[in-house]
Amino acid sequence: MAQSLCKIYLHIIFHTKTTSPDVLAEHLPRLHQYVAQLVKTTGAHTISVGGTQNHVHALVFLSSTETVAHLVEEMKRNSSRWIKTLSPRYEKFAWQAGYAAFSVSQSLVDRTISYIQGQEEHHKTQTFRDEYLQFLQLYKIEYDERYVLSD
Repeated sequence: MAQSLCKIYLHIIFHTKTTSPDVLAEHLPRLHQYVAQLVKTTGAHTISVGGTQNHVHALVFLSSTETVAHLVEEMKRNSSRWIKTLSPRYEKFAWQAGYAAFSVSQSLVDRTISYIQGQEEHHKTQTFRDEYLQFLQLYKIEYDERYVLSD
């Protein structure tokens, strides 16, 4: 083949450290926009970014040259630096070291977008921890309970 073609959708989730201040609701739209821009700088494409005061969900598709680890590193590292410029409140802001990335089929892209955009409503009835564990179980990912969401 003369071309390298791929369309790999990923649902990426990451969480703040337990010692980190939550992001104020007034700053969430800007944070989500900033994360979306960071995705673009890697050559990947942003489809949707959302979340709540303590975690981010992003639906992206990778370029043919990008890796998941590098993409997430850029999203987390640069958004953490940026948010610290908004207010002294965020002086100790940090994301947890880990992340989750799940493949999404083309047929579930619209449903995933709706899910990401409905995070505020979703978390009125389910904690982030329960949501995260549900994803791990759905994707049959083995994990050590001692380290789930630990700093």
